[in-house]
Parts: sequence; structure tokens; C-alpha cells
Amino acid sequence: MIYQGNAITVARDDDAVATLTLDHRDESVNTLSSAVVGELAEAVEALGVDSGLRGLILTSAKEAFVVGADITEFHGMFERGEEEIQAMLERVHALFNAIEDLPFPTVTALNGLALGGGCELALTTDFRVMSDSAQLGLPETKLGILPGWGGCVRLPRLIGADNAIEWIAGGTQNKADEALRMGAVDAVVPDEALMEAARDLLDRARRGELDHQARRAEKRSPLRLDAIEQMMVFETAKGYVAGKAGPHYPAPIEAIKVIQKGAGETRERAQAIEAASFAKLAKTDVCYNLVGLFLNDQAVKKAGARYAKQARPVAQAAVLGAGIMGGGIAYQSASKGTPILMKDIKAEAIDLGLKEARKLFAKQVERKKFTTEQMAERLTHIRPTLSYGDFGGVDLVVEAVVENPKVKGAVLAEAEAAVGEDTVLATNTSTISITRLAEHLKRPEHFCGMHFFNPVHRMPLVEVIRGEKTGDAAVAATVAYARQMGKTPIVVNDCPGFLVNRILFPYFGGFSALVAQGADFRRVDKVMERFGWPMGPAYLLDVVGMDTALHAGEVMAEGFPDRMGDMSGGVIPRMVEHERLGQKNGKGFYAYEEDRKGKPQKLEDDEALALVRQVAEGEQDFSDEAIIARMMVPLCLEAVRCLEDGIVGSAAEADMALIYGIGFPPFRGGALRYIDAMGAEAFVAQADELAAELGPLYAPTDGLREMARSGQRFHRDADPA
Repeated sequence: MIYQGNAITVARDDDAVATLTLDHRDESVNTLSSAVVGELAEAVEALGVDSGLRGLILTSAKEAFVVGADITEFHGMFERGEEEIQAMLERVHALFNAIEDLPFPTVTALNGLALGGGCELALTTDFRVMSDSAQLGLPETKLGILPGWGGCVRLPRLIGADNAIEWIAGGTQNKADEALRMGAVDAVVPDEALMEAARDLLDRARRGELDHQARRAEKRSPLRLDAIEQMMVFETAKGYVAGKAGPHYPAPIEAIKVIQKGAGETRERAQAIEAASFAKLAKTDVCYNLVGLFLNDQAVKKAGARYAKQARPVAQAAVLGAGIMGGGIAYQSASKGTPILMKDIKAEAIDLGLKEARKLFAKQVERKKFTTEQMAERLTHIRPTLSYGDFGGVDLVVEAVVENPKVKGAVLAEAEAAVGEDTVLATNTSTISITRLAEHLKRPEHFCGMHFFNPVHRMPLVEVIRGEKTGDAAVAATVAYARQMGKTPIVVNDCPGFLVNRILFPYFGGFSALVAQGADFRRVDKVMERFGWPMGPAYLLDVVGMDTALHAGEVMAEGFPDRMGDMSGGVIPRMVEHERLGQKNGKGFYAYEEDRKGKPQKLEDDEALALVRQVAEGEQDFSDEAIIARMMVPLCLEAVRCLEDGIVGSAAEADMALIYGIGFPPFRGGALRYIDAMGAEAFVAQADELAAELGPLYAPTDGLREMARSGQRFHRDADPA
């Protein structure tokens, strides 16, 4: 044994070949935490002084090679100064260079995932062999940074600048066949042949059949691109990536600049350029929030996993109500491998649901996510029916009929009589009280809400809503089924609007008040889109449907009359009166025409402008800052109230629900992280100023005032510097 640590061992065989195995004893996956990097440095030092060695294989004893650096350390690490961050990077560069410069050939055997720092570690060796099920990638730009341990230097020299830009700027995970085609790895083999293939590559290099020194020279030298080639590669890429990334995400463009600046440099000088840019990005608010987003996502997934562990698996599901929503739910279940019955009382509704499912499968075939054969096989998982005859063996039923409490109540009672005693019933509702619907049932403990967001196949969030009598087993089963469907479930308690819609409607309330006071809704849309929302509030209302928004607004007004009682007045009812329902009938705040692909295109509409002027008290010009405050303060305050009222269990879950459910700008981290970024004291002062004019919707809670006085935060990770 050459080296033994907690996460790394290095053993030498009789043929003078060392195997460095990554296997963190205390963790389910390997990460390159600061402690593991410290062990790696000790192991490499031990390798360097063992004069008899003739080769090295890097491998992992886990299901994945290395999933990256330990992101839980990032906030603490990044709150230091840029110089200290650069110094840390330089230490890792020196370590990785030492691996690259070892006096014998080296090979990495890649299994499972090799991401971020794990991918960068693999790039240090002369050769790489990859299992056919493994994936390789540098996803750092998704965290607002760039590969900082040599990825921006080594990868372009291995696979070419254009290919490296695609991998790094896109943050993609790349399958084995793609990695081989690009030249990132030297061989792809079945899992069971990985170590044998790694040893074969090493032996060939030892015999001189493969020139490992030539590989090293290539990685240490400038990129072989002349001035014209450089201009074409980098300037073209900048334009394309800027369009894809948008103005709020600087890391992808910065990564291209780093590759460009380092293209004409040797290894160490190019690495210095990389380290300086990494340190600069690590200090940005975008990086801070995206790292926080990752940590919140992990917390939400762990919470879901805890529920799922308590559940019986859902082997057979059913959906009541076909059509677009039922078809979407059926598709999502079947596409992830859970068979589902799709029931309706009308054959034409069944046909519509099957048509929707087929359309969604066909799109996946077009995108090469499924083969035609896989599509045909998965379609057989959807079984249409007009009766309850086969419901005795169903584990979980999702009711997705019309949003009407009487209809839902009758359908749920009917279904309860047809299913087994332990079958879970879940209702897909956006507004109707779960506790109220449970009054129709004999076994309310087996009933909960399962609120999907539209379109089902795209939106990652599912709200699992616990009513007053809902049992833990029903919640656990519904969470487990949502996870089986590839969704992110968040468990919330029952209240009007549940979590996401309850928080969204004060945002619409702020918009309605702005319009009533004479703001141009088109300008409000543009300001909020520049702020980072995927669409402005007027456009969003058109997508939601004005009649749907009016109904939900009335539910909110009834549930929270003190601050939402007058939200249902104004421009939205006027739109409904004039049958301007939004995209569903081609006219709302905007008019809609289908493009060549059949997608609705937004157009300005003089009739809508005239209608809005009738509601408004003249015209008034609001600054961008005023519009943002008027829109964001009520939304953020309602998120605070939901946390304080126990509707949601944590700040992480509240923020992730908004990002996954309504497209809250990810780079801002969520509503509660937005308050943290501003500081509770400054936020409360802004809210108080608005409340004096606009009333209780803008009034801070007592709990938030106390947080402001004591300097507390919702998220207790490291403060941004």
C-alpha cells in the first residue's frame, strides 16, 4: 500500500502499476471536498517519491467516478477575497499539474458520472477509458462560475475550442459515445470491462505503442489556431451563447473569453487566466444565488426521498378525466414507466387524451429521447377506459376533472367506492380546499392534493397538499409517485391557493393596481422580463387564462379578505366581460396568431389598449424601480406569510416551488433569498412606504419586522461578501 486515507487509497501491484481508488467512506458519492483534495495531494506526493512505479490508473469504487467539487463548501469559500480564491485555485492547479507530469503513463477509468472537478481530474491523465453508461461534463456555468481546475485549458486542447465551448458554455452532461467521438476519451467499453481496458491502454503506453508524452505536450502547449480561425471560433460562439444565456448569466460568455485569452498561452499562463476569471465570477450575486439554488434543490430532493422511503411503490396508477390535462398526466406516468388507466365518461375525451399523449411522445422521438419502438412500448402503458372495472388493483388515482367542487366531490366519492381500501386518491386542483373535498369521502386519510402545473410534461413542480385529515401514508405515496414521474414534489398544507398560487396572486394584485393607476401594461411586462421573469404579468395572465385568474382571485379574496379582498376588481373582470380570455381564445392583453409551428405569437392589440384605458385613472409613468417594487414586494411578503403560517416547511422549499412552479428568476434565488439579498431591514422599509399608499397587501408581518431588527436571514448559509 502506497497511501491510505479516508477517501483515497493507492495500491501497487507486482508489475509496478499503482491504482489510485477514490472511495469516500462516509459518503454515498465521491466529491472533491477540501479534505479529499488534501488527501489527493498527499497521495500524489507518495506516488512521486516511489521511484519504481511504471504506471498509474485512477478509478472509483463508487457507482460514479467523481460528481464534482463539494458544493456545500462554496458559499464559505467564495465569501473570501478574490486573491484567496485564486490562491486556492493555484494550489489545485499545481496538484493537477503534478499528476499530469508524473514520470510514467497515466489512465483514468471513468464510471458513472464524472462531472466538474471529477472531469477536470480525469483530464490530467494521459488517457481515459469510459464505461458505456457513464457521462462526462463540466456543468460549472450552471452555478454562475466556470471550470476552475484546468477545464478551460485542457478540454479545448483535447477536443478543439469549438467543441469545448459547447460543453463548457452549455454545462452539458455528455454520454460516452459523444465523448469518444469528440476525443475526450480514448475508448468506451461495458462497465465490467472498464479496468481491463484501462490496464490495456496503460500497457500499450508502457510498450511505446501509444505516445503519452505527445499527449502531455499537446495539453501544455498553446492551441493550434491561427488568428483568423480564432476570430471565427470565438466571436461566432460569443454571439450565439449570449443569445442563449441572456443578460443575467455572465458565466458562459466569460468561459469563452477565458478559453480565447488562454488559447495562445502555455499551460501555466492559461491556468492563471482561468483562475482570475473564476475568482471574479465567484464573487457575483448570480453565483451566490445559483449555488444557493443548487443547495435548496438538494434539500428539497432529500425531503422528497424521506417521504418516498415510507411509501409503498405505485405499480399501477389511474387518472380520472382525459382531455389535455389527463393526457399530459398519463403521458408523464407512462413515459417514466408507471402504467396508468385513463378514465373518462366520454369517448371523445378519451380520444383527446390519447391524442395529447401521442403528440408528446412523438416530440420525444423527434428529439431522439425515445426510439419509435420505445414510444410504441410506452404508449401501451396507457390504458383508456370508460368504466371503473379495472380500478380494484390501482395504487393511486389522480382526479383531474373540471375545477368545480361539486363535480370533483361526486367523482371522488364514485372513485372511492371502486378502489381498494388502501388506494390513495389525489385531486389535481389549483384552488379548491383539500379539507373541503375530503368531506365527500369515507376514507379522508387516504386523500390529498396533487397539483400539477401546466404544461404537465414541462413543469417540474408538483404540490402535494395535506388536508386536515390526510394521513402520512397518503402523502408519502403521492410524493413517491410524483418522483416516479420525474417531478419535484413539495409537500404543503391546505389553504386557499396552496403555496404557489397563494404567492402568485398578490403579484397579480400589484399588477392590477399599477394598471388601475395608469401604468402601461406593455411597459410593466418589459420591465419584469428584464428583471428576469420568463414573461411579464400581462402576458402570464393571458397564458393562465383570464377566467381562470378571475376564479382563483375570488378564492383568494374569500380566503384572505384583509389584504386580497379587493384584488379581484379592475382590469381582469373587465377582460372576462369582453370575452378576452387570453391565449385560449386568441385575445387578452395581447392578440395571438399561430406561427408556422403552430405556437401562439403575441401581438399588440388596439382593442385591449382601449379597454385597459377605460379601467385606468388616466396615464401615469412609473420608474423601473417603482414597477419592480410594486410587483415584487407583495409576492415576497406572501412567501413570508406562507412560511410563518406553516403552509410550507422551509425557506428552501418555498423558493424552489416558485422557481419550478412559476419561473421565478433562478439567478435571483427565490422570493426569500431576494429579501435576504436586499436585507430584511431595507425590504421592510420599502414595504412600509408602499403600504402607506397601497394598503395591507404591502404590510410586513411582525415576524419579518423582528428579523429586520435582529439582522436575521431566511437562508442561513454564508453571507455574500
